[in-house]
Amino acid sequence: MRWPIFAVVGISAAFVLGFYLGKTSGAPISDVPAISENQIATSTSTANYEWYPVIKVVDGDTLVIEMDGKNVTLRLIGLDTPETVDPRKPVQCFGKEASEKAKQILAGTSVRIEMDPSQGELDKYGRLLAYVYVPADVRPEGILVNEYMIAEGYGHEYTYNLPYKYQAEFKAAERKAREEKRGLWADGACAGGVNVSTDAKTAVPPPVVAGGGYECSRNAYNCSDFKTQTEAQSAFESCGGSSNDIHKLDSDGDRRVCESLP
Repeated sequence: MRWPIFAVVGISAAFVLGFYLGKTSGAPISDVPAISENQIATSTSTANYEWYPVIKVVDGDTLVIEMDGKNVTLRLIGLDTPETVDPRKPVQCFGKEASEKAKQILAGTSVRIEMDPSQGELDKYGRLLAYVYVPADVRPEGILVNEYMIAEGYGHEYTYNLPYKYQAEFKAAERKAREEKRGLWADGACAGGVNVSTDAKTAVPPPVVAGGGYECSRNAYNCSDFKTQTEAQSAFESCGGSSNDIHKLDSDGDRRVCESLP
């Protein structure tokens, strides 16, 4: 479904040309100035892109859109927010806040999506994998929600198995959110449930925790945190293997994790 093109009210043509000259479509949030919530949620600018109505916001990193007359469940690439709807897990710290923020900026609007060949089309649950953009006055191609949620402290950067297109930008957004103590990284926000470091160089927790062993009580690692497949496999098995793959390292369910590592 192609939605009509609307003009951006109140912005002169000269300003638009000057501001967007040289910018590429789909560039992450780090390329644009600070944005306010009303610039995201209330914008009517859709520009010349394909936009899909949001049918439902499931949680902070999952939504349902209407595509070609069908409801399609979509999982945001590179973002992991605390759980709120998984029946196997209790509601995690800052999960409600992340879900509410996602609903605030996504519910009742339409989104543009960008696929990433490096991640495949669907995850193992059959959800479409994509970057999601919402209309915004500050740029006609939209604001990248995946990075926005990380930058505001509503979720973690998440590498499922292979590196993805905006991995560097998302990791930088998390480091900055940690340093500025935004959202779940704020002092006391999760009552010790999140191990926050203000040192950007150690913002991503190392695979081995103090005293040996691995962190198995929360989703703390990505495949990129390990140097070798053997090291990643050790963490996976130490935390309970496939029965407790809390770090989601086994992308295809074959009990051999992070197979892209040496």
